Amino acid sequence: MFELLTLNEIAVIAMFLTFIWMLFRGIPVAMALVGVSLVFVVIAEVFLDPNRSFFRGLIEFDRTGIDYQKLGALSGRIFGSTVKNPVLVALPMFIFMGLMLDQSGVAQRMMHAMQKLFGGLRGGLSLTVLLIGIILAASTGVIGASVTLLGVMALPAMMAQNYSKPIATGTIASAGTLGILIPPSIMLVIMSDQLAISLGDLFMGALFPGLILGALYITFIVIYGLIKPDSMPPPEKTEEVGWPVVFEVLKAVVPPMFLILLVLGSIFGGIATPTEASGLGALGATLLALANRRLNFKVLKEVSRSTLNTSGYIVGIFLAANFFAFILRRYGGDEIIEGLVLSVFSDPYSVILFILFIIFLLGFLLDWIEITIIIMPLMLPIIQGLGIEGDIPDFNQVAEPVVTWFAILVAVTLQTSFLTPPVGFALFYLKGVCPPGVTIAHIYKGVIPFVLLQILGLFIVFEFPALVTWLPSVAYGN
Repeated sequence: MFELLTLNEIAVIAMFLTFIWMLFRGIPVAMALVGVSLVFVVIAEVFLDPNRSFFRGLIEFDRTGIDYQKLGALSGRIFGSTVKNPVLVALPMFIFMGLMLDQSGVAQRMMHAMQKLFGGLRGGLSLTVLLIGIILAASTGVIGASVTLLGVMALPAMMAQNYSKPIATGTIASAGTLGILIPPSIMLVIMSDQLAISLGDLFMGALFPGLILGALYITFIVIYGLIKPDSMPPPEKTEEVGWPVVFEVLKAVVPPMFLILLVLGSIFGGIATPTEASGLGALGATLLALANRRLNFKVLKEVSRSTLNTSGYIVGIFLAANFFAFILRRYGGDEIIEGLVLSVFSDPYSVILFILFIIFLLGFLLDWIEITIIIMPLMLPIIQGLGIEGDIPDFNQVAEPVVTWFAILVAVTLQTSFLTPPVGFALFYLKGVCPPGVTIAHIYKGVIPFVLLQILGLFIVFEFPALVTWLPSVAYGN
């Protein structure tokens, strides 16, 4: 088999395997990406080209040293294309918005109010968690924050009400992962940049699939409560639901919902760009914290510091992954990967399913940042060359309907991967805040029905692409 591989093909495979090996060794992602890239630059210079000029257009290696002028030009190109990108400016603003909402006490107020409204119903706490998860997903867009916050707020109450541990943990984990899909997801922001498509299209295209998944979750909880009532018992003492309770729920829910409408509505209505809307979201979250008397210098300092750390982490990986991808392309990695994928299947839709399966497996090993930055640009030429533009409705308004649809399919696939045992990221976020009596086995058992619902949701989006492309067309048409 190996005699059929060229040196470049072996090098491309070795780059990926070395990177994954370094991750398992505990080396930070950005350092692993840059380290692997530099090692394979040297390998190319020494081994792959007898004239030692394989990378001479990129970096000049000779006996006297490195041509620092060309090296500086490379770094300037990478940094310039990243930090000057107007789409990526929205990234820290959306992160600030989510972190400030976490500190504002909005989620705690919603949990307390909705628990009074639904707590007397069988499965009421699970419904409360799912509804709050949908709202938080549209507010924060960060999986770790949503899963952790829901686990801290809801799991003790569900345990005190004798909920089944699997159903309690499965509900929390699945509700928290909606943050990767429902806009304004920060993953969609980076996808927009890497795939060179409209961020507004992605935000609008993700809305219906996200709501469909939320509806599937809620339907499952209602049916499961009817089939196995002992798994979600109602509380022994319930508060009478009257207008004061309804008014309290409205006071808790309306402000964050108004913030969501402010952010997404300004984008969908063409009033503001996604970057401008992210600033509105950050300002709105700050005002909510001020209105709830949770804003002070300490909170502002902590949120700002966390925003800086998270943004720096993402941008650091972004720059390192761009360098990694650039070196990979110098080896011909994009052509090698495209040839490999197309050699497996000839049917365009089988190719898409095969790519989604590969991304699902990669979701066990890599975070969504690496997958979005490294893998998605490599798959873009394959998707654009499938020739299925006529099969995906664009309603004469969506510029890149196939790529937009594919991006949402990848988002749903990654959400499924992050929920799937044994190494789904969301499961470990939740385990970190679980009380001692809840084991990882309970979490694994609890998420299995929701993983099946995820697969059903993915099938629906795959079969009906108009769910992704219709809303952007309506917004542009108006």
